Amino acid sequence: MPSNLAPLSRELSRPYYEDAFPAHDIFHAKRVRDVALRLATQHPDGVNRDVLAAAAWLHDIGRPLERIGEIDDHDEWAADEATNLLAAEGVASDRIAAVEHCLRAHSIRTSSPDPETLEAQLLFDADKLDATGVIGLVRLACIVGERSGRVGEQYAIIDDAATLTDGAPELPDVDLLREWARERLDALYTESGRCLGESRWDVMEDFFDRFAREIDPDTTQ
Repeated sequence: MPSNLAPLSRELSRPYYEDAFPAHDIFHAKRVRDVALRLATQHPDGVNRDVLAAAAWLHDIGRPLERIGEIDDHDEWAADEATNLLAAEGVASDRIAAVEHCLRAHSIRTSSPDPETLEAQLLFDADKLDATGVIGLVRLACIVGERSGRVGEQYAIIDDAATLTDGAPELPDVDLLREWARERLDALYTESGRCLGESRWDVMEDFFDRFAREIDPDTTQ
């Protein structure tokens, strides 16, 4: 009989994404689920696809609370919250523990534990891959918008009034975005993830190069 863990997790996650911003909404969770399962096809005998899909749906349920400062770490919070949610639905403890580890290990933060299971590694990779390619470029623009109003937050300058003054040397800084994406690709765990990542990186490199040419008035096209 097919497991209901993945669809159950999808339904349980929905209310948590209602206040999410576009970069980390339920559509991001769905894309991460889709890519994670795509990568899992390279490991036909070694992946619990239900655990992987469930973790993808639940991995960012704490993002809206982290964004407004109610929690400090959406990974840890999501792991604890998901554990309680799934236990209340009678999910077996070993499956809960597998999902919990995926959630605790999905972030690139130095404080996050390393993903020790294949499911956790695939979730990590799929999450980072959603920051690459053309979708990644759109998400980066969303993240810039989210962070631009925060005091002390580092973000890329897309339009800067200082560049309108005569003789001002400043140009929009997209190097931060390039570094942000590259850092995530360099952190991937699986060979299938790295292969997909490099094809998406080619698209991003072309974008960054074209952006530099279009924005620099001293560059002829």
